[in-house]
Amino acid sequence: MLKTRITELLGIKYPILMGGMQWITTAEMVAAFAEAGGMGFIPCASFESLDDLKDEIRKTKDLTDKPFGLNISMLPDTNLSGITMGYVEIGIDANVNAFETSGRSPDELVPVAREAGIPIIHKVSHSRFAKKAERVGVDAVAVAGFECGGHPGMAEITTMVLTPKVAGALSVPVIAGGGIVDGRSLVAALALGAEGVIMGTRFMASRESPIHKNFKDWILNATENDTVLVMRSINNPVRVIHNETARKTLEIEKRGTTLEELLTYAAGKYGKQAYETGDVDLGVISMGECVGLIDEIKSIGQIVDDIVNDAESVMNRLNAVIS
Repeated sequence: MLKTRITELLGIKYPILMGGMQWITTAEMVAAFAEAGGMGFIPCASFESLDDLKDEIRKTKDLTDKPFGLNISMLPDTNLSGITMGYVEIGIDANVNAFETSGRSPDELVPVAREAGIPIIHKVSHSRFAKKAERVGVDAVAVAGFECGGHPGMAEITTMVLTPKVAGALSVPVIAGGGIVDGRSLVAALALGAEGVIMGTRFMASRESPIHKNFKDWILNATENDTVLVMRSINNPVRVIHNETARKTLEIEKRGTTLEELLTYAAGKYGKQAYETGDVDLGVISMGECVGLIDEIKSIGQIVDDIVNDAESVMNRLNAVIS
């Protein structure tokens, strides 16, 4: 039994979350994850219109009656009068079970979500951001350690350090992200003070994942050395697969570049195209270091079962060591 404040807050069986991954986390994945006992998040940024987002929520509800949420990435120049508020209103109208937010402080969003009775999980990469998120009233904080795929933040603090630092500083529950891939890392996160984990890379390598087979094959053959950080030069580092686009990006960053030039390689549309066509050298493709620990494609249900069973085995082994 894995019961924490996160399972109670979200009404889920296991304290395991699947983060919203743009272009990847579909209704089919989110529903399968919900049926497996965790909570997944539909990434609002994947949809060209609010109507498209509504359709995806309806599709998810047709596939499961279990809890799921919306992922809302709040850029610094976004405010509640714009697209963010549209996402929030859709989530409230659809009675989703949680919001996963990142980017700027969610202080304007908190009272709106609280009135609707929908918890907010805010993702951060530094303890000072975690403390601010708690002050403005979020229900839980997720930390993104340096190992994570996507945006680890400028501080470059590893999950092993960031998790206990934040867990020791906050009264709200903390969720560990970055390098979480199996039952061993789930137990490690709980030992560090987290009350749940959030994962992305592992579920890219699932049967339900819509990415092209070429990417799944790449994941199976990758090592922990096959990711790299790009876009540090614009204070927006991203951990991605070490492909041809990443190498070109690093080259132009080394000699000096502009955002406009970077976007000729790193624009999000190329990632979507890459996932669809199977061109593993096209675009900057977010991927965590834990890719080096993935060696099999399984269904989401099987992956979650493995994580839980492995966690129980690890805890039994540790109990034996202690006794």
